[in-house]
Amino acid sequence: MSSDPVIKSVTLQDVARAAGVSPITASRALSNPQLVSRNTLERVQQAVAATGYIPNLLAGGLKSKRSMTIGALLPYVAVPQFLPTVQTLTEELEHAGYQLVLGQTGYDHQREVALVDTFLGRRVDGIVVAGLLRNGAAIERLRRQGLPVVETWDLSDDPCDMQVGFSHVDVGRAVAHYFLSKGWRNVAVATGDDERAARRREGFVTGIGSEVPIAQVKTPGTLARGRMALGLLLDRGIRPRAVFCSSDGLAQGVITEAMARGLRVPGDLAIVGFGGADFAADLEPGLSTVQIDAVGIGQLAAQLLLARCRNEIPRQKVMDMGFRIMERGSSL
Repeated sequence: MSSDPVIKSVTLQDVARAAGVSPITASRALSNPQLVSRNTLERVQQAVAATGYIPNLLAGGLKSKRSMTIGALLPYVAVPQFLPTVQTLTEELEHAGYQLVLGQTGYDHQREVALVDTFLGRRVDGIVVAGLLRNGAAIERLRRQGLPVVETWDLSDDPCDMQVGFSHVDVGRAVAHYFLSKGWRNVAVATGDDERAARRREGFVTGIGSEVPIAQVKTPGTLARGRMALGLLLDRGIRPRAVFCSSDGLAQGVITEAMARGLRVPGDLAIVGFGGADFAADLEPGLSTVQIDAVGIGQLAAQLLLARCRNEIPRQKVMDMGFRIMERGSSL
């Protein structure tokens, strides 16, 4: 026979008993503290600390029809370019009493559906996506539910609901024009294999106006994969004057591999990344990159979600944040 102790959940009644108040008063102190006296509030708070009571948020959500949670879909949680957006979202939502719950899709459309179903099952009050929802089944589920959704870091002609982002094709074209303004026509692309990187590559090739050597590696872009990408180009006998990288992580690896092979950056090889990662300015040489207002994206996405949670209709549901090329030592 097992001698393990039976652990009993602490209830609101236990808190009320410890505080010497009624369960209704204890509940009011926890949910609407302004409605009870300071002395009563302190007694209830002390009872909560002494008993280890944890409020049942799901039960409260059933009554209010709010779970006070927002689901976030990210391709990869550790991608540096998304982190300022996630941090800002977390802070802005927390100020309004909401918690952000993260889910990682890995660019897998079936995983996207599974996470959407999980969030819907958990009764989240809204969903924010780093990128665009690509699975038609997931989009249909969300539209049927009428759940507030903000797609970020991208734009499309057919939003699921609301969007805060920019055009990846335009990013590629802008970098191509930047290269051409420098007189660089012998150029190449180091890219991840995700769909948004493909659209940046498409815009870049269109902007250059001719075929461009491409080294494609798996997403997410890391230092190791950046080294691999430049190695693929050089080992094929391709000696580009400049390389456009689909992420700052890849660009960091390209810089490292170039220097390991005795190439001067930017004297022999100029490099431009994408995303505006925090580390870009601290590399040597500093990394030129396509700067995205990641914090602004997070702020606007939070504002749109919170407005919809208040049953307000935003005046503008699609916002183009634009971008700019931040020139640093790697391409001067």
